[in-house]
Amino acid sequence: MTTEEILLHHLQALGHGDIDGILSDYAEDAIVFSPNGLICGRDAIRAAFEGFVKNSPPELLQAFKIVRQDINENIGYIIWEATPFIKMATDTFVIRDGKIAVQTYAIFSS
Repeated sequence: MTTEEILLHHLQALGHGDIDGILSDYAEDAIVFSPNGLICGRDAIRAAFEGFVKNSPPELLQAFKIVRQDINENIGYIIWEATPFIKMATDTFVIRDGKIAVQTYAIFSS
């Protein structure tokens, strides 16, 4: 799969709250750089997404909108919003061997 295809799948799975679908895009030893610190490995990433989906109002995922997406070979970058819950957020993804190996994100709430 291409970087664009992996990101599309990831975002669609997130939009449906499909935790297993989300996790299928990550390498077993993936690392996520978050505002709260490093999240290392697929099990920890699962816990983070489960918490995000559980603690987010359903309207947040419905309001999710990509503002910008840039892809350069194995790196993807998105800017998104989920108004009125999230004013702006950014994610950067590094893809290796068809899986997300590294992700960074920042969220700016309204």
